Amino acid sequence: MVARETDGGIELVREEVGEDFLMPGEVTIKVHFSSANYKDGLAITPRGGVVRNYPLVPGIDITGEVVSSEDPEFAPGDLVIAHGYDIGTAHHGGFAEYARVPAGWVVKLDGLTPREAAALGTAGFTAALSVQALLDRGLTPSDGPVLVTGATGGVGTVAVDILSGLGYEVVASTGKIGAGELLAALGAHSVIGRLPAEGEKVRPLNKAQWAAGVDSVGGQSLAHILSTVKYGGAVAVSGLTGGPEVPTTVLPFILRGVSLLGIDSVQLPIGARRELWARLAKDLKPQHLSLLENYVPITEAESVLHSILDGTHSGRTVIGVAGEF
Repeated sequence: MVARETDGGIELVREEVGEDFLMPGEVTIKVHFSSANYKDGLAITPRGGVVRNYPLVPGIDITGEVVSSEDPEFAPGDLVIAHGYDIGTAHHGGFAEYARVPAGWVVKLDGLTPREAAALGTAGFTAALSVQALLDRGLTPSDGPVLVTGATGGVGTVAVDILSGLGYEVVASTGKIGAGELLAALGAHSVIGRLPAEGEKVRPLNKAQWAAGVDSVGGQSLAHILSTVKYGGAVAVSGLTGGPEVPTTVLPFILRGVSLLGIDSVQLPIGARRELWARLAKDLKPQHLSLLENYVPITEAESVLHSILDGTHSGRTVIGVAGEF
């Protein structure tokens, strides 16, 4: 699937292209699966702000099998995932039968199938990166409840699953009515509405409630969370669906010692990326990944991306490129 500029905007079309259409790189991958992400939706949106030049194959997640490699670290038959860096924004991504990428962007899969890796994808990796950041600060289950905002999104659902599997009391915040059953199945201790509640004023400091937070919303929501985190707590933030501006003060930081941890999965060095994927196959592997995953063929990818953009999508959608495995 190729995104091309048209007079009316951006069109996602199915095309047959030659090998010369592939971009430079040492590793050529036969793509089994990609996934649907908010950034992929922006890639097919006029003035979406993520794509530098068209035409481009979207798909920020690539999972599949190596068919050729100029780097000795990879061999034909290796199962791999590649994501982050320029994939799907300036370098052809996973919405095609084949992808060619630099070896320094590729992770061997050990303990995860390509389909499981696609179900996690960039969103699940970001969730794991957020959890790891909190664990590295010393967070333990005995510290108290952990708040997860945007809990029905890709980052949120995986974060709920990982944290609950590690024994944390997870409070899931979502604006989607009827999401409570899914979030409870993922291990959420309780489910609450969006924060702040409608009409609620965000104060510089509010009642301390959470030991920590995983936030993929930003904006007013992040300001509210910062004002309600307990002394010495931290919030790992990775999104801005609620806006990039955070109307807060320094008070949570200087009176409660709260830390704001920025989470970026795009430019994370490959060594750290490979280490975290190894953990995602072991101690950080979500226990209910099958509950999160919805499968669609590549022909239905565009409709899924529009559902993400309009806020009606939940969980993770795996996009089958070379057929269902």
